[in-house]
Order: sequence, then C-alpha cells, then structure tokens
Amino acid sequence: MIETTSIDGKAFAADLRTRIATEVANLWDKKGIKPGLAVVLVGEDPASQVYVRNKAAQTVEVGMASFEHKLPVDTSEADLLALVRKLNADPAVNGILVQLPLPAQIDSMRVLAAIDPAKDVDGFHVVNAGRLAVGLDALVPCTPLGCMMLLKHYLGSLSGLEAVVVGRSNIVGKPIAQLLLQADCTVTIAHSRTRDLPDVCRRADILVAAVGRPEMVRGAWIKPGATVIDVGINRVPREDGKTRLVGDVAFAEAQGIARFITPVPGGVGPMTIACLLQNTLTATRRQAGISEG
Repeated sequence: MIETTSIDGKAFAADLRTRIATEVANLWDKKGIKPGLAVVLVGEDPASQVYVRNKAAQTVEVGMASFEHKLPVDTSEADLLALVRKLNADPAVNGILVQLPLPAQIDSMRVLAAIDPAKDVDGFHVVNAGRLAVGLDALVPCTPLGCMMLLKHYLGSLSGLEAVVVGRSNIVGKPIAQLLLQADCTVTIAHSRTRDLPDVCRRADILVAAVGRPEMVRGAWIKPGATVIDVGINRVPREDGKTRLVGDVAFAEAQGIARFITPVPGGVGPMTIACLLQNTLTATRRQAGISEG
C-alpha cells in the first residue's frame, strides 16, 4: 500500500497569485505599466457568469486592470468580431479572453482566430498552438500550464518519465502532451477509441485524465506509485437529490495506488485562473519588450 498525497492546487494557486501581484507592482513602479485583461461574455450562461466574475475579482486582486464586456445572447458574430478588433487595437488591453461556449449564431473558431495572438491569453489561437508545437515561445492554454506547474513542483525533473494523456482536445489534451514532450517525457495520447486503454494507462508514470467522463479512469488502471493529474470536472447526482463534483478518475480507488493525485475539486481547477493571470503578465512583458522572469 502506497501513501497517496493529494496535490493542493488551491494553495499553489494562491501562492502563484501572490507572486504575480508582486511582479505586477514592480512593473508599475519601474515601467509605469499596468497589465490589462479584457473578458468578453456573450449571453447569460450561469456557469460562465460565475467564472467571469471570479476572473474579474482575481484580476483586480493582483493589481491588474479588468475590462468586462457583457453582451446579450442575440449578439451577432459581426458585432462580436468588431469588439475583438477594438480590443486588439487598445493599448490598455494586454490580454483578451472570449468566454466559451458562444451562442449558436457565432462561429467560435472565427472569433478565436480574430484575437491578436500576442493578446491571446487563453492560448487557443492557431499561431500559439503552432508555436507551442515547434517549441517556440507561446501563450499556453491555462489548464495545461497549471498542470505542468504542479507536476514540476511535486516531482522536480520529469525527464525520462512515461506520460499518458487520456483526451485529445485542443484545450487540454494536445497542449499538455506538447508540454510533457518539452519536459523530455515519453508521451502517449490516448482516447476513447484507444485499444486496451487500461493497459495503456498502467504504463504511465504520469497519467493525465482529460476526457470529461465521471470517474472513467479506475484505480486498477493506475500504475503503483504514479502521479495522477485529474483535469475532469463533472457534476453528478447525489442520493439527496443534490449534486457533487467528481473528476475523470475514481479518486477513492486511486488511494493507496497513486503516489500523488489532484483531487476534484481543489486540484487543477484553481490553477486555471491563476495561470490566466500569469499569461496576462507574460503577454504584457512581451508586448513591452521586457525580458521575463
């Protein structure tokens, strides 16, 4: 039986925000530059509203300027694209985030492609995806960036480790595979069509679950002593009629098998907004020609 340690993403994210706040203050004191993040919300999706509200609050807390643009659900694609062009041209705005999902009348890919890659703090633009793929400096999607910070903090060097990523989305699966490759891991991208998926997972020193299926990855799929990064956030019913959050990994089954594991909630989730702020700081420095670090 292995003693399993829960990775505390909430504490790590709080520490990261403190470091960002210090760097933002230094940027203002030395250069007179205040990073600005613009968040665009179209419609009234409840989950998106909560997320945007949290983003705005944390942006202000670290000393950045927050620009919120809330548009009605019937906003046309042309009007949204016009707003994106305006934000691209605004020197006070260093980062632009258009909250997904967008209403059906708007082509999300067209909107994301319209964002200036230098201000694409979500890291979804094809230019940033391409730069990441070939190993150039890029704005990296926030959730994979947060996962890598946690892995390096708890494990140190990842060189030579075998990593299996379950999930192939552009938002998590593909970019975290690229980051793991850059860290000298041997990387397999698996998915729902992978043959003998449990056996593939059992090879992993680092197992990243990002499929969006509640508790799909069972304890028996985990290599003893592995590190498990659970990106899933799934709401499932409870016996009392309410709901609870679970990940893509059967957390209770992983206890005593995994060496490290991210809980849900409290693992990867808190890192996402903190890394959005890190990306905004990074984008601001690059736009001003200031070396990072």
